[in-house]
Amino acid sequence: MRDAVAQARTAVAALHAELPRWGLVVWTAGNVSQRVRGAAADGSEDLLVIKPSGVTYDELTPEAMVVCDLEGTLVDGDRSPSSDTAAHAYVYRHMSEVGGVVHTHSTYATAWAARREPVPCVLTMIADEFGGEIPIGPFALIGDDSIGRGIVETLRASRSPAVLMANHGPFTIGRDAKAAVKAAVMVEEVARTVHIARQLGEPVAMERGDVDALYDRYQNVYGR
Repeated sequence: MRDAVAQARTAVAALHAELPRWGLVVWTAGNVSQRVRGAAADGSEDLLVIKPSGVTYDELTPEAMVVCDLEGTLVDGDRSPSSDTAAHAYVYRHMSEVGGVVHTHSTYATAWAARREPVPCVLTMIADEFGGEIPIGPFALIGDDSIGRGIVETLRASRSPAVLMANHGPFTIGRDAKAAVKAAVMVEEVARTVHIARQLGEPVAMERGDVDALYDRYQNVYGR
């Protein structure tokens, strides 16, 4: 377990560098976490590695990462965990398949969240990555697991690995932290493209059968 935590610290520190590189965060906002699976089959011994609160991205070394249990309690680290830790922990407790969670306030995706409007499935890239529209989650205050509950409730009813939490911003999930970071990059890209398309006119929604075919190909055939 110690080796697995060390590997996760290294991976999560490196993946945090991807958020400013892709223009998804400013100052200290945003966070990446990764699950570290324990020996218990029910996940009760799992841990998560996440960035500490209020630390700039150029300070995020592997040693700076903090380790928490799946109740969000600090297990190892010198700083307080991210203020979004409770949301990440709730997702891990209730979605056993999830190995990584990312939160950003990326500009275009957050603009859709501010309007409480899903990003419609009007691009093949959206069909490939998200399997349909990118949904809006409920408004929730930071500080407890309310955001986590909203993420889980919304994504359980969707194929999307991304949810736009109302008046807040995007959260993404993945089989590991790298996959969740990719989803965060892609949700910002398509949110920007659809916004631009709407300046020219109303984008045309895709047929459900075409969306399903594209999603199946991309998820099960592409790159295999």
